[in-house]
Amino acid sequence: MTEVEKKDIEEIVKEDTHRIRITLTSRFVKSIEKVCADLKKEAKNKRLRVKGPVRMPTKVLRITTRKAPNGEGTNTWDRFEMRIHKRVIDLEASANDVRQITSITIEPNVEIDVAVMDIEE
Repeated sequence: MTEVEKKDIEEIVKEDTHRIRITLTSRFVKSIEKVCADLKKEAKNKRLRVKGPVRMPTKVLRITTRKAPNGEGTNTWDRFEMRIHKRVIDLEASANDVRQITSITIEPNVEIDVAVMDIEE
């Protein structure tokens, strides 16, 4: 192959490749870590560029409420909290590769958001 043909092939590959950001959110750490590991393993098997999982700060939603429904008696309080964990994985792949990678079994309590961006050079 000549250098011109190699450059043409590289341009075709670059045009087909997208920067993809997969965002995972869940209340359960074990579930989200398992899905992250599976996604990363599948991407490595396809020989794709993978960055992550990047652990984003945990959101803690707190609710403090009175125990007594009528306001009588001593002031006792209940404190409830829900922690939301978030992970971000960046890939450089084609749309077909992403479909194959995300076809893994995903835990029922993990939400996945896939954002596709073009690579700008």
